[in-house]
Amino acid sequence: MMNELSLTEPLFRLLSGLVEQRTGLQYGGDHIESFSAKVCGRVAEAGFASPMDYYYYLRYDAASAGEFDVLVDELVVNETYFFRELAQLQSLRDDVLVPLVAKGERARVWCAACSTGEEPLSVAMLLADAGILSQVEIVASDISMGALARAKSGDHRPSSLRALPGGMRERWFDMKPDGSARVSTEIRKTIEWRRLNLLDARAVAELGTFDGILCRNVLIYFRDETIRSLIGTLSGALRAGGRIFVGASESLLRFGTLLRCEERNGAFSYSRRDP
Repeated sequence: MMNELSLTEPLFRLLSGLVEQRTGLQYGGDHIESFSAKVCGRVAEAGFASPMDYYYYLRYDAASAGEFDVLVDELVVNETYFFRELAQLQSLRDDVLVPLVAKGERARVWCAACSTGEEPLSVAMLLADAGILSQVEIVASDISMGALARAKSGDHRPSSLRALPGGMRERWFDMKPDGSARVSTEIRKTIEWRRLNLLDARAVAELGTFDGILCRNVLIYFRDETIRSLIGTLSGALRAGGRIFVGASESLLRFGTLLRCEERNGAFSYSRRDP
């Protein structure tokens, strides 16, 4: 059985290719060991005789959608923390949202690939401190049902709290003896949580348009052609004058002229090149 519960290189290519086709997530040769361990764990837990049987089930059985979702939950990386790359979040608030609210407009923010929720919750806290949370709609989405369940619970491990700005711990967190914490209900209830695959352009379009889009630290898992397609999708979801924020290592400048880059107070963001 141990020999069966391992991935040969051809089977790794088949299974990782299926995952990439459906989610955009790319797994190269340096991911074989971790990918194999997670897939084979699901093979054993789900009761399949071999990884090949598991592949055929996912690829061809119409009833496999639920199991594929479970596999994705196992594969995705959910390591994040509150107020990550804080300068970008402050720029979103100060340069995009505060001016809109000052003009009497109701603004919208989308946190794409929100993982376990630290990012949208951080945004909500910053907006609450600025007194404009009630004038901003926050939508947070992720492909992982498990990550979203954790996000909705508001329960977070000590590692997620390692970069809290002064005063945030006292205002917005109920601390527990083990160092973990639960985000206050006042903050959690302001966020609309949605399960969404970023490759599903129709589902993205159904979200509507936004003044700010955070899609950070996820593009590094996609191939260039997938990123180009996603840039078009994100651009279509951006309102005139809106901004897209990606991770510090995820420059979009090499992907053409759909977006233009701007730096404000050390934070880079992108806007549409409208005629």
